[in-house]
Amino acid sequence: MKALILFSSRDGQTREIASYIANALKEKQASDVMNLLHAETIDWCQYDRVLIGASIRYGNFHPVVTKFVKQHLRELQQRSSGFFSVNLTARKPEKRTPQTNAYTRKFLLHSLWQPDCCAVFAGALRYPQYRWFDRVMIQLIMRMTGGETDTTKEVEYTDWEQVRRFAKEFAQLPGKSP
Repeated sequence: MKALILFSSRDGQTREIASYIANALKEKQASDVMNLLHAETIDWCQYDRVLIGASIRYGNFHPVVTKFVKQHLRELQQRSSGFFSVNLTARKPEKRTPQTNAYTRKFLLHSLWQPDCCAVFAGALRYPQYRWFDRVMIQLIMRMTGGETDTTKEVEYTDWEQVRRFAKEFAQLPGKSP
């Protein structure tokens, strides 16, 4: 059996994290990585576990995340599952757990799906790649929260060791009986 790793990424960091996790799982389990925006048909029989990763932009996950969870709740509940969120708030260590990250806590509180493991990862700040509006808005948010405001910079806050540990935790989840 395989792991299905689904992601919703705005600027690519969540996709990078999903790919990193898939690579980390290679020794123990094959996996498929798929963008949630293109996950119309899934052959659920191939997968014994599923992981969903989603990024935050302006305080919200992409609507496709909630829609997917609602549509596939039964399939998610029948398998070992995990969830990770990616956001710039998590650049601060005290905001890097499901209990201390407001976005992840809110998502889990309002979701009927309760994953078996969960993590919060800091994302990346890629000012030069943003459209003008996003660059200005993110700079404003970073100014208000004490973050990087130089729009010529790119800063990767992701703690790859934390991602590696989470991949190991996800790989070690016990299977569920159908």
